[in-house]
Amino acid sequence: MSSVSTLYGNIDSRLFERCKTIRLLVCDVDGIFSDGRIYLGNAGEELKAFHTRDGYGVKALMKIGVEVAVITGRRSRIVEDRMRALGVRHIIQGEENKGHALQNLMATLALNTQQVAAMGDDMPDLGMFELSALSISVPDGHPFIQQQADYVTYCAGGFGAVREVCDLLLQAHDQLSISHGSST
Repeated sequence: MSSVSTLYGNIDSRLFERCKTIRLLVCDVDGIFSDGRIYLGNAGEELKAFHTRDGYGVKALMKIGVEVAVITGRRSRIVEDRMRALGVRHIIQGEENKGHALQNLMATLALNTQQVAAMGDDMPDLGMFELSALSISVPDGHPFIQQQADYVTYCAGGFGAVREVCDLLLQAHDQLSISHGSST
């Protein structure tokens, strides 16, 4: 089996070839963009932490024409604000059937399964995995989801996992070394 060297280690060359066809990266939020914990304040406010490196990777990926979307079962103003700040146009919240939501998004964007990568960390994300050419989980994801994933990131959810995938896709599209600028 041949492999390709990436910033995060070697991956199977067949997996790297699949990365070249990706035109949409769809992600869960809790456990992927965040560490999965939800902080609640005394006044009922909800807090989440997002990693700036993930934001930079999302912007770089969109700059080369790869769409980024989030599909999450929860609703949160914080998620809306963060994704809008990054320029993410496809923000689907409060969706329990993530496979159905992804199917609708794929139809809207005129994409097929071979053009989709999905990142998730728990059982509700399986529907997205089933519609994706590349399914990705994180090392702190549920063990069953990790077993279903084509790739498990080295970085944990909320600690650069999204950036790792963005870098992998940028490398596959031969765009990793370009300067992207802009703040995250």
